Amino acid sequence: MMRKKRRSSVGKGEGATTTTKAKKSRKAKEPAPEETNESVFGVFLREAGVTLKQGGTSNEIAVDQVVFQKRIQKQLQKSPRYPGIVQEFTAGLESHIEDAERFRNCLLPCVPRLSDGDSSNGSSFQESLLRMLLGIEMLQTVIINTLLEKLPEFMCDGTGEGGLSIPHTIINQFKWLDRVVDSKGLAAKLMELVSVAPVEVQRDIISSLPEILDDSQHNDVARELNSLLQENTQLTVPILDALSSLNLSSSLLKEVRGAVMVTLAAVQLEDLPVVVKFILHSVSASDAYEVVCSLRKKLELEQCVLPAVLQASQSSSKSKSRSASAPSAGSSQDSVTLTLDGIKSAVRFQKIISEAWLKAIESVDKEEDQKVVDLLVLFILHSTNANQSRRGAERVLKGKVRTGLIQEALLQRTFRDYAQVMRGYFPSILALAQGLLRSPDPCVAPFGGHMYRHSFTAFDSYCQQEVVGSLVTHVCSGVGGEVDAALELLCGLVTEKPSEMSLYAVFVKGILDYMDSLTPQQIRRLFHLLSSLAFGQQQQGSHIQDDMHIVIRKQLSSTVPKYKRIGIIGAVRIVGSMGAVGRKGKESQNGSLPQETLRQVTALLELVKSSSESSPEAAALYYDELANLVLSSSLDPQVQQTIGKSVIDDFQVDFVVDLGPEISGSFPFPPRVMYDLEVQGSIVINLLPLLAKDLQTKGEQQSQTTKAHKRVSPLCLSPFFRLLRLCEHKLHQGDLDEIDGLLGCPLILTDMDALEKFESLSKADREFFCSLLFHAINWFREIINAFCEQKETEMKMKVMTRLQNITYLQSLLERALAETPGYVPPVANFDGESPDGVTLGSAAPVNKAKKDGTGKKRKAPGKNSSESSSQLEETNEAEKTQQPEKEKEIRQGVSLVSYRQFFRELDVEVLDVLQCGLLSRSLLDSELHTKVREEVLLGPAELVFLLEDMHRKLEFSLTAAPAKRPPFFKGRTDKSVGFSHLQQRSSEDIASYCVRLLPALCSHLENCHNYFQTLLSENNGVVDGPATDVQEHHLMSSGYQLLLQVLNTTFSWSGFSQPGRRSLLKKALGVLAERLKEESGDLTLGQLVKHGLEYLVNFRSTMPSLSSALCLSQLLSTVSEKGGNPAAYREETASLAKRFLRQDWVTASGVKERGNKFNEALHTLLRIYLEHVDDVLKAVEEISGVGIPELINASKDESSASWPTLNRQTFLVFYKVLMAELEKAIRKIPAGTVSDNTEAQSEKLLTWTLAVKNLHVLVDLVKVFDSRPVLNVCLKYGRLFLESFLKLGMPLLDNSFKRHMEDVHNLLKTFQLSTRQLHHMCGHSKFHQDTSLTNHVPALKKSLELFVYRVKAMLSLNNCQEAFQIGNLKKRNLKGEEILSQQSQESEEDEEEEEEEEEEERRSPLPQDQSEDEALRTDSEGSKMVNREEDVDQDDVTDDSD
Repeated sequence: MMRKKRRSSVGKGEGATTTTKAKKSRKAKEPAPEETNESVFGVFLREAGVTLKQGGTSNEIAVDQVVFQKRIQKQLQKSPRYPGIVQEFTAGLESHIEDAERFRNCLLPCVPRLSDGDSSNGSSFQESLLRMLLGIEMLQTVIINTLLEKLPEFMCDGTGEGGLSIPHTIINQFKWLDRVVDSKGLAAKLMELVSVAPVEVQRDIISSLPEILDDSQHNDVARELNSLLQENTQLTVPILDALSSLNLSSSLLKEVRGAVMVTLAAVQLEDLPVVVKFILHSVSASDAYEVVCSLRKKLELEQCVLPAVLQASQSSSKSKSRSASAPSAGSSQDSVTLTLDGIKSAVRFQKIISEAWLKAIESVDKEEDQKVVDLLVLFILHSTNANQSRRGAERVLKGKVRTGLIQEALLQRTFRDYAQVMRGYFPSILALAQGLLRSPDPCVAPFGGHMYRHSFTAFDSYCQQEVVGSLVTHVCSGVGGEVDAALELLCGLVTEKPSEMSLYAVFVKGILDYMDSLTPQQIRRLFHLLSSLAFGQQQQGSHIQDDMHIVIRKQLSSTVPKYKRIGIIGAVRIVGSMGAVGRKGKESQNGSLPQETLRQVTALLELVKSSSESSPEAAALYYDELANLVLSSSLDPQVQQTIGKSVIDDFQVDFVVDLGPEISGSFPFPPRVMYDLEVQGSIVINLLPLLAKDLQTKGEQQSQTTKAHKRVSPLCLSPFFRLLRLCEHKLHQGDLDEIDGLLGCPLILTDMDALEKFESLSKADREFFCSLLFHAINWFREIINAFCEQKETEMKMKVMTRLQNITYLQSLLERALAETPGYVPPVANFDGESPDGVTLGSAAPVNKAKKDGTGKKRKAPGKNSSESSSQLEETNEAEKTQQPEKEKEIRQGVSLVSYRQFFRELDVEVLDVLQCGLLSRSLLDSELHTKVREEVLLGPAELVFLLEDMHRKLEFSLTAAPAKRPPFFKGRTDKSVGFSHLQQRSSEDIASYCVRLLPALCSHLENCHNYFQTLLSENNGVVDGPATDVQEHHLMSSGYQLLLQVLNTTFSWSGFSQPGRRSLLKKALGVLAERLKEESGDLTLGQLVKHGLEYLVNFRSTMPSLSSALCLSQLLSTVSEKGGNPAAYREETASLAKRFLRQDWVTASGVKERGNKFNEALHTLLRIYLEHVDDVLKAVEEISGVGIPELINASKDESSASWPTLNRQTFLVFYKVLMAELEKAIRKIPAGTVSDNTEAQSEKLLTWTLAVKNLHVLVDLVKVFDSRPVLNVCLKYGRLFLESFLKLGMPLLDNSFKRHMEDVHNLLKTFQLSTRQLHHMCGHSKFHQDTSLTNHVPALKKSLELFVYRVKAMLSLNNCQEAFQIGNLKKRNLKGEEILSQQSQESEEDEEEEEEEEEEERRSPLPQDQSEDEALRTDSEGSKMVNREEDVDQDDVTDDSD
């Protein structure tokens, strides 16, 4: 329109006078009738200052439009033919605009006319002729009708020349009129027109409605638009635009919004942004949450992007500019972007909407209900930070990830489908990823890693650089879990996207400056990452090769062990990358390694070897690292041969000597060749002479600063052998024939009789003997690692013998260590902290020796026993006291738990030995002299040794991370020491391995069961009968318990709940089920769980100790949770736990089990029972009402008859669990509501009555058992019970008082007995000034006072104030005797309430310990009570519920 106007002006400038003349001449020639018709319309216009033009020329106006309108109005009004003249005028207009060209002229703006050079006749822009006439009220209605009648003629014409649409221009004439005479009529006509017009015209009319109609018509039009919206989705956008601009009542707005919400699912994608914007901008504070929830539910962004469309839109989107224009039909990403922009603006400007979104996302409680839009909105809330929404978004996302509701699959979907959209929120995504990765929660941190990974994959190079920079920052933070996760991610990115990552190699290289804070495992990972970048197959990061070489050489030449260790680890990793199979190079032929690279690799190996020769610890680390490399990487055959050749030669030279008749030299102990399994062996491991020489060399080096030279130390024996056997394994595809002589090869040790006169030896000799044992044990451990997978029976027998050698040597070592306080063993795991840092408390192990080791069998149980298995030692505390002195002396020793880091790590494959059968002494008796047998069997000591190791491995690998690393406190010893090989395997790997071993474990479990069953039958059901071998019983008991623990740890693995692992879980459960049934292949998970539990329950009859019984109960509970319906098996678990609690536990030596470990196990078992039982309150009542009275009446050392585990030593355990579970149970009783019916009220009242009765019984027990721990438990849980009663019980009493007055009265009466006793306990605590008890007093007194006021409020609510009575309560002790003090003269007012069933009934007399009763009836007295409540914290005058 504006362009048109400018053109018209030019035309006018060219020849104004000619057109005027032409017009006059035309008029003269026209016939008379037309002139008459023209005369009224034309003359009036001309006189008013408008000249009508023909053709394509715009009409001219000589005056201002306001002047023109006034003149026309004046002419019409002053005409003698008024009001008929109006009709003539409009008829003239109609006939003038019958010609389409003239009609078009009348719709376009008039141009100002300059007369005789005078330019002051009007403004630059004038309205069209028709619009000016519409401004005249007397003509308005007629002209509107005329125009609306003309409009249908042009509906189908489309856009004319110059882009002019006639319908659009006609509608524009009605906009923003100063006054609409008949607004209602106009609205009706426009809506009629909408019903018949084509879509384009409909859109024009609807969009213009807010600018045409006045406010009075808005609500009516909105209703019509609302109904139209539901009929025609094509008009969604214009209708919503119009509705947004109309002034609507709140009820109508709600109705319209509801209708829009219904059509949301059917809306076109390009219309979605407008719909969402309308919905969000029309909410009020009261309905924001409801609207947002509904919108979230219906907004299916997942369906907006189809893969084909996605690919097309993504390829085209890269060339598009991200403008906010209307989305094109093909670009779904643009529509999603605009939709999210709508949400973003709503969130930014309306606090209620940001809160509603957070609340809506938070309220989703099923994983399948979480949607892509949830993640996108959280990113929006984080990026805008309107109304502090950033913190809320972080909190909600963390919570959702922690509970598993938002999983990686959803994140992956979001990045896959909406990468272009999410690019705009990258800073927020990065910030959230940083926060999540830093979280100490093992469920949350991995999700942060997924966010980083997807961001790197999906976004541009700027984002990739930011991701790498952020991950490098995490690595340099020095926080354990964070560093591990970040390194893991960087390694993953290098593997997935080597070319992209090579661009950022310089960033990663920066981590080398921060290696001081990294652990060896992290350094290993870092060098793997850098060497993959620098020396990988494609060599994209070759620009950092020189830097890497410089760093490695610098570290290797350092004399500080820590830096030398870093250099060795780094160099070996570089060798792994340079010497990898398939590495491409310019000179490589047939895929083999180029000669230059081979030369570099060999040179680097030589450099490391020469740098570490002078330090045995460094050399041992080098061998271990090289062994790991050989095991885990596929090296080029040439590199493999180079390493293998030098290793086998060096080993023979350093450690193997020929077996001769005598060994020359002077040694601290006489040398002796021992443990020879070869019939005609010719070689021997030179252990004792080497150790003696090494100690001598060490002394010389310390005394004189001679140049360091190569030292052959026994420290390197085990690592070197490990490297040797792995090289052989690789070179000969698993065949170890070349070195199998070492399996049976003897060692040069000394006679073990030295232990008998150990106390008389010097400190140095004792330490030498201990070191000798450590080296021998570690040699055998590596031998077992090497040969455990051999299949021949002879080899298996030798491996079994070596296992027996280990368990025997360990029993000797335990005794030797007990006599060698302050001794630090030789290092065995060289990638840990430097040996100097290893400090071993000398006192602790020795003390432990006196206490823990006394009752032990001489073999393995003490070795490396885990926390749980050490329970077994405690359970035999009583047994120890009864042992004869002689036996005590033989068995004395320390537990090797604290020495675990000084033993070589056993490989996971060693556990394959568990697949052998079990040999117990009872089986051996008949065949004692048979040396060679066809079947290889495990002895009980060896079984326990292997199970302890397995249990420790599973605890480390399958248990969640916090159990492995406390986030804020670094312990003295790193938990991962001794697990460096295990760390390199995934937890899924370990879980699969365990499942494979399950049949063997089940066989051992059955063997243990049969052993104890046989024992019981031989002893006529008595544990400590004459047929019991105490040592074997102890070992079998340990094995039984460890088997159950291993099964429990396996089934507790959180990984089973992840989507892809269901088949592994079914396989594991199938093993258990198959022990009873032949086939389990076609059973469902639920059925497998059922059969598995049936199998496990069978073991209940032969549990040797309470600890084993606890393990079985925990295992049942764990397995029952795997079937998706744990409630079905609750009763079974509860009855099993109850059976164990009602069993008398006696040790093999006939003494009752007792001690801390027994109490801990009892505590857990009792909790399991009460957590799984159907009715907790009845169970508590049974124990407190039957078991405890039996105990009170029994003699001092006796137990309760019905609950044998309940005695005076375990009373506290029972009491604590009963109080805790009672309090937990009442928290689950639903609060009373007004809507409850009589039956529901009665049921709840009955529950509360039982709970209060139980509390009374338990609180009353402090009169008999008044030890401090019991009082502490009573005060703590008494207060918690009271608080729960105030919150949940009192609302019930409020609503049920009138219907159940008697019950309420009795309940409060019983409760009052407990509150009074609690008050006495407060007095007792203060009188004795016992801080551990007085800490509970203020909070308890506050709750007691609240209780009094709350009861008074309840009575007032039920119009029964008269039933409330208050009095002074004296301080008394636990026995009820009055405590006299200076303050006793002052009236310490404590309330006592007493309710009556009816107001008329006479009050019952108050209890004895109250006096000076007074009834508070008046308002003034009531206010006195309130004042006292405020002062309550200042003095001890505290109101109680008495």
